[in-house]
Amino acid sequence: EYQWKGPFYFIQGADPQFGLMKAWTNGDTVNGDDEWGEEIKLAEQAVQAVNKLNPKPKFFVLCGDLVHGMPGTKWRNNQLQDLKDVLKNTDQDIPLVFVSGNHDLGNTPTRETIDDYCKNWGDDYFSFWVGGVFFLVLNSQLYYDSSKCPELRHAQDAWLDEQLAEAANQKCKHIIVFQHIPLFLSKPDEDDDYFNLDKVVRQEIMEKFHKAGIKAVFAGHYHRNAGGSYKGLEMVVSSAIGCQLGHDTHGLRVVVVTEEKVVHKYYSLNELGSQGIEKELLDLLAKQK
Repeated sequence: EYQWKGPFYFIQGADPQFGLMKAWTNGDTVNGDDEWGEEIKLAEQAVQAVNKLNPKPKFFVLCGDLVHGMPGTKWRNNQLQDLKDVLKNTDQDIPLVFVSGNHDLGNTPTRETIDDYCKNWGDDYFSFWVGGVFFLVLNSQLYYDSSKCPELRHAQDAWLDEQLAEAANQKCKHIIVFQHIPLFLSKPDEDDDYFNLDKVVRQEIMEKFHKAGIKAVFAGHYHRNAGGSYKGLEMVVSSAIGCQLGHDTHGLRVVVVTEEKVVHKYYSLNELGSQGIEKELLDLLAKQK
């Protein structure tokens, strides 16, 4: 997969977060997540929409907060099992890619919470190639607060530098990053916020990504659509499959990768499930074949 084989697309989803809708409605986001029937339906709808797409996406990535229950909380294991049961129905030809979020690892992760996540979903950071494009999945909690496992933050940093050196050697078409917490929501120099990374950390990462020629970073966490750019690096923040905190609809993002660019559009689950991808994006896929 080091070689460019022509345009392709993938699907990005974020924050199915089983349990948040009731917790949010009741104003108890710590213990109020004892029902998640609504989220099960939405996740099923997302899987059905992805399964119907033709041509098939290269993969389906979920950018974190898979369930609402934090590590060690009462309903977490039931939420995890119910999400796995839904995701099992994804077309077996569409690989699933998982990204860890703050609810998956805890706001301050530990070696134990990360190990537990890895047992359930796979590595908390890794890379893969698809048709000449290099993808990096990062654990953004290590950038948010690694105070209980500083050695794991250092390990990810060292690994990332190696990966970026490898990508430079392989002359990949594009480098694309997935993480849960956005670097920023709209402006690279915006104030620190619950929904973005700390300015000092952010600046360092943005500069590293810019120097490496990274094209785009896709994230979730905000439960609304947002984004901006820094020196040609696009920050794409996608709203949730589950609970909406703004005015967006439950949805998924379709991302088309061509030789020159990365083009994307957010679709509501209803829209994607009933109409599929619009002609404009399909035309991009048909080119250069």
